[in-house]
Amino acid sequence: MDRIPLHREWHGDPDSPRPPLLLIHGGGSTIETNWGLLLPLVAPTRSVLAVELQGHGRTVPGDRPASFEGSADDVAAVLAALGVGPVDVLGFSNGGQVALQLAARHPSAVRRLIAASAPVHRSAMIDGFWDGLAAGTFGDLPEPYRAADLAVSRDPEHARRMFDLDRELMLGFEDFPDALLASIAAPTLVVGADRDVVRASHFVELAALLPDARLLIVPGTHGDYLGERLAAAGDPAALRRTLPHLLAFLDAP
Repeated sequence: MDRIPLHREWHGDPDSPRPPLLLIHGGGSTIETNWGLLLPLVAPTRSVLAVELQGHGRTVPGDRPASFEGSADDVAAVLAALGVGPVDVLGFSNGGQVALQLAARHPSAVRRLIAASAPVHRSAMIDGFWDGLAAGTFGDLPEPYRAADLAVSRDPEHARRMFDLDRELMLGFEDFPDALLASIAAPTLVVGADRDVVRASHFVELAALLPDARLLIVPGTHGDYLGERLAAAGDPAALRRTLPHLLAFLDAP
């Protein structure tokens, strides 16, 4: 499978003794929309590597269909090219699904993993999600995502291709095999919100399927606890409540 050259950015302290933290955004997102509030809070104490997946932000759509496996391999290629690893990984939503695939397919690349609001079964989604996705059109893409993509891609059609890739990716989503999840050796923190688009019960199920996992369910919605632009609407309060728990997990002996 052809690799997609991902846009990547370094932030933070390059001399930090901590392992680098890799950030993998969710669907429809750029680095700025997913991590704009989080980066200033983590950058003073660690080195942070943020990527943009196939067709998102400054990364080209390419000609191949989107897949979690393909994106995981794209991310692994970035790490190999940079000569870094193992890294800590924080993946949100679709990015959490990519992060789980990365840990399964490239175990030597991942030291610790935070899978945030990441569904691994189709039954994980709340009622109405799949019908809404099937009926969705580009016009339903929230304006903050459209504007953010245009600001960095400089191409109005780029956001449309991003939307199509994300929609096709999720409509074609199949349950992750239990054996794949059981193969993930990296200590993992499964995180979700009590009013997420992913059922809270699914986070419990996911943590039970992973060999070395802890569970954190926080008050909030899909991504507000990470400062995601649409969910948090610029308010860092939920992020500030949650972030200490995430960093404590990463920094645990």
